[in-house]
Amino acid sequence: MQKLLLAVDKLSTFVGKSFSWLILVLTLMITWEVFSRYALDNPHPWAFDVMSMMYGTLFMTAGAYTLSQNGHVRGDVLYGFFPPRLQAGLDLALYILFFIPGVVALAWAGYNFAADSWAINEHSNITANGPPVYPFKTIIPIAGTILLLQGLVEIVRCIVCLQQGEWPERGDDVAEVDIKKLKEMVHVKDEDIAKLDEYLVHPKRTPQ
Repeated sequence: MQKLLLAVDKLSTFVGKSFSWLILVLTLMITWEVFSRYALDNPHPWAFDVMSMMYGTLFMTAGAYTLSQNGHVRGDVLYGFFPPRLQAGLDLALYILFFIPGVVALAWAGYNFAADSWAINEHSNITANGPPVYPFKTIIPIAGTILLLQGLVEIVRCIVCLQQGEWPERGDDVAEVDIKKLKEMVHVKDEDIAKLDEYLVHPKRTPQ
């Protein structure tokens, strides 16, 4: 079971990191468009649409990755003090009541939007000579499906935590610095830090 959970985590991570390169592409594109508009007096009417679609794609494809890293915003002021079983119970209720219906609606509506867009060969009408929209709308059901899959994995984690009393492990990835883990890696104890602080505050004088 744990291997299956981590496999879905890896899929979400792969998708999120792959599309994260759009940040670099988007930055370069905005830079070039600003230069082209103001220095060369040659703006591109399709640039705004493409930038918006790239940002939307990046935002949607990062959802499952963020969920796999337990990185979405929550009320940690109280949640962090709850025991694991209570945390799992709250998460499970919220996943079933809100997450699953919402994401299923997103994936289903996105599928219909994408199908209609492909059927009419839809192009953007926001600017002149707007680029095609159907590739962008296709991302909606794909991202929704991956997010739903990751959500089902999180539900399984909640059930495991309710049974065992502790959260199952997640895949390691780049995250905020964990001071406790950092101390373990460099083999530093709290006593050593206290001694160093004492030495810095009250350094021993060497005899003259």
